Amino acid sequence: MIITCKKGIPETEINKIIQTIEAKGLSVHPSKGEHLTIIGIIGDTTILDEKTLEANHYIDKITKLSAPYKQVSRDFHPEDTIVDVAGIKVGGKENIVIIGGPCSIEGIEQIDRIAGQVKEAGATMLRGGAYKPRTSPYAFQGMQLEGVLAIEAASQTHKLPSVSELMDVDKVEEFEKHIDLVQIGARNMQNFSLLKAAGTMTKPILLKRGLSNTIEEWLMAAEYIMASGNKNVILCERGIRTFETYTRNTLDLSVIPIVKKKTHLPIIIDPSHATGDWELVESMSLAAIAAGADGLMIEVHDTPECAWSDGAQSLKPDTFKVVIEKGKVIAKVIGRDI
Repeated sequence: MIITCKKGIPETEINKIIQTIEAKGLSVHPSKGEHLTIIGIIGDTTILDEKTLEANHYIDKITKLSAPYKQVSRDFHPEDTIVDVAGIKVGGKENIVIIGGPCSIEGIEQIDRIAGQVKEAGATMLRGGAYKPRTSPYAFQGMQLEGVLAIEAASQTHKLPSVSELMDVDKVEEFEKHIDLVQIGARNMQNFSLLKAAGTMTKPILLKRGLSNTIEEWLMAAEYIMASGNKNVILCERGIRTFETYTRNTLDLSVIPIVKKKTHLPIIIDPSHATGDWELVESMSLAAIAAGADGLMIEVHDTPECAWSDGAQSLKPDTFKVVIEKGKVIAKVIGRDI
């Protein structure tokens, strides 16, 4: 349920309304915008007497939400959420963020070298996988804690916030300590124990859409994180599985305006995993910017032919720089910058 207050409502009246609702044992989430104040209510709202609430002349209207997600809903939170990742703002009208780096961390020297290259090209964050979910149990599984410490060191040296994937609940403390933006991968999008654990973290969460999940299922996964206490969630579209075989996945760019209509959370696009082909990354990146994405996450490797994973979809640093420069031109058209 959402209570929309009239313009100019005194703070004392807002507090009275909140106290009345909380006395019923319900959870209250006020949201104050420049021109509008709303009070979101979570719980069994059937115990509230709507007629009594409507008798308060400071209340404009009461709306019942039909969507199963509440805290994620733009109805619940009309203003865009701006997520702070170690000083980098993501969402709203902030600059479009560019996350670059290798699929897998292959060593301390490798991640440090590539961090310098993506920083020089214009990236604002550094990505790298330390724990790798692979289809084959015989494929490289990542450097694990050694990889986490390596990307932390490169992040600090080059002043690029780090992004890496959390796969297990027992690694929450490790990622809380060492990683700036904690990624929940596509295969774990509905790992509800992991989502709840991510909700207890103070670090922002990057939530990837599942391989074959609907938008509503994706938003409900974000609701799990937010309901557990962490309000700093960034959504990431990385392509979904369809019947098409020319690309690794099918990149659903229509999800950008849909998500922005339905939720207040930022959304970024991963064209590397979506296409699986480095030659397609540039065009999909520019299209994503034009469609209103708040950021891109692109795989970059200086010797992709030797990469331990996903070399075929990785850009070389000079190509990555070209994509960013072209992206700046597109961003200006829609009134943003990179």
